[in-house]
Amino acid sequence: MSDSRISTPFGAESTADEVIAGVDLAGRRAIVTGGASGIGVATARALARAGAEVTLAVRDVEAGRRTAAEITAGTGNRRLLVAPLDLADRASVADFVGGWHGPLHILVNNAGVMAPPLRRTADGWELQFATNHLGHFALATGLHGALAAAGDARIVSVSSVGHTVAGVDFDDINFERRPYEPFVAYGQSKTANVLFAVEASRRWAADGITANALNPGRIMSTGLTRHLDQEVALASARSTSAGVSEKSPEQGAATSVLLAASPLVAGVGGRYFEDCEEAEPHRPGVRRGVAAYALDPEAAVRLWDVSTTMINS
Repeated sequence: MSDSRISTPFGAESTADEVIAGVDLAGRRAIVTGGASGIGVATARALARAGAEVTLAVRDVEAGRRTAAEITAGTGNRRLLVAPLDLADRASVADFVGGWHGPLHILVNNAGVMAPPLRRTADGWELQFATNHLGHFALATGLHGALAAAGDARIVSVSSVGHTVAGVDFDDINFERRPYEPFVAYGQSKTANVLFAVEASRRWAADGITANALNPGRIMSTGLTRHLDQEVALASARSTSAGVSEKSPEQGAATSVLLAASPLVAGVGGRYFEDCEEAEPHRPGVRRGVAAYALDPEAAVRLWDVSTTMINS
């Protein structure tokens, strides 16, 4: 955490369109993973309205095409592209990377899965870590040349307050020895999103690349909650601290769009934001803030090395 915490004129109720008002992204290219649902749609729409070329990287291509058509109809921007991407499938990530040509100015690592029953990928990786972190790690490292070519690229990783539940267990990332707990696995993957931003910003600083992570807030009206039954969802809502209310997808996307495009955070990297400002340190019992272990530079280096070994094995 820096000594000077960044704040902006925006807050918890701001929308993606409000934080990007007046920003011109003409000539800039963006990728939004999971851009066909939830806050991914709101993020892609705001970037498109500002003039960017936006590629929706999605598992469901037909849903992506419908979303692209809706965004074009609403913004007048015809530079909406759709490409298949399954973050839990190494071959799919490699195909996406291989099909990308030219510079990339904005990469929004938005897609994710939350608290499913234990599932493993073809590589034997626990699904949440594989999807939320490893797939995005492989995507970003695979697109490093394109990001460097932009000269001032930004990477935005959608983390969660859920990261405060668990750090990365380097001795048992894939729950091969410890009992599987869905929210512990989710927390581990979301901590990994923050650690990635810390190390990517350090490692790629000379390329002009900055990376940040964020908590979008509590948005129950998205596909992310599909694995939660009603009782669990209500319990989650009751556990939310006073003053932290549910957001619309447009409000949930605001911090993503701020980090992706606002001049207010130009050159800022390796940090964790919520409600359009840099988060304060997490305090036990409060569903806000960033855990110290998520910003630990030594853990960030270790995760980078472990992740590199995993995706290349």
